[in-house]
Amino acid sequence: MIGSECVRFLSLQGWEVVGIDNDMRRVFFGDEGSTTGNTEALKSAFVQFRHVTTDIRDRQEVRNLMELERPHFIIHTAAQPSHDKAAAIPYDDFDVNALGTLNLLVAARDFCRESPFCFTSTNKVYGDRPNQLPLIEKEKRFDYASGLDGVDETMSIDQCLHSVFGASKVAADVMCQEFGRYFGMPVGVFRGGCLTGPQHAAVSLHGYLAYIVMCAITGKEYTIFGYGGKQVRDQIHCRDVAKLFWEFFQSPRAGEVYNLGGGRENSLSVLETIDLLALRGHNLKYRYESRHRTGDHICYITDLKKVKAHFPKWRVDTLLPAIISEIEEQIVRAKFREIF
Repeated sequence: MIGSECVRFLSLQGWEVVGIDNDMRRVFFGDEGSTTGNTEALKSAFVQFRHVTTDIRDRQEVRNLMELERPHFIIHTAAQPSHDKAAAIPYDDFDVNALGTLNLLVAARDFCRESPFCFTSTNKVYGDRPNQLPLIEKEKRFDYASGLDGVDETMSIDQCLHSVFGASKVAADVMCQEFGRYFGMPVGVFRGGCLTGPQHAAVSLHGYLAYIVMCAITGKEYTIFGYGGKQVRDQIHCRDVAKLFWEFFQSPRAGEVYNLGGGRENSLSVLETIDLLALRGHNLKYRYESRHRTGDHICYITDLKKVKAHFPKWRVDTLLPAIISEIEEQIVRAKFREIF
């Protein structure tokens, strides 16, 4: 999703873009998680886009490609993205998330050291430490008891439960910081929360907002896991993520870390999402399971002060109603194609 949006953004500015993807999402999540549709759409839309079927776990393939292309800008969005799935496939999770990142970093250092490198990390590097913040329980959501606006980059990543996925992303996150600081490379680490948009190949284990909208439209039952459905996330459109990466390209820093999300204005709980969908004419079928997902955040809202201070031209442009509208339109188009 983020990768495809970055392809669109850069292609529209006249860049030649090379995309690396081997559709591992299909392996992780089945046919509904496949990225093939996105890839084919990009190839059709942009003649300057080239798709390369390369596995980032293959060290030599990555080196060969980086040596050949010597890119001016690297955006690393590849990952096994589900903290639930990771527990069942720990080797694959670590090989993709940590070792794949190391392969890209070393190749970038050796063949295009001065090129800005954006790494899509995750707020799961904080583990369940955000749950230790004082919280208040409201009618439809949890919130911070102390009036805290959101989680900033000073939060510790130590002495907490991460999930296997969170641990593999910590390894990649810290390695990116180290290459930035130790080798003086322009590497930015972006700890994303709920990154979303219409291109999301969402499944039950990953892609909350797109998945719940899909369930509401198609009549599929949705499962709420724990916390009374009052757990909160802030949502950010992939287009706003791509625009931030562009700002980093123009003003890069070495090994800097940024929390990235939609902020308080784009935050909502599961119950609030259900209410919002109902107002839009979608009555979600759902069941409640009292067991919460291991390491799940009760309330996570991103503090955007640092990223806005470093990149004052950037802002969150796409708000929740527009995000949901785009997801709805994409799902309806997909259903129409299936019928005809």
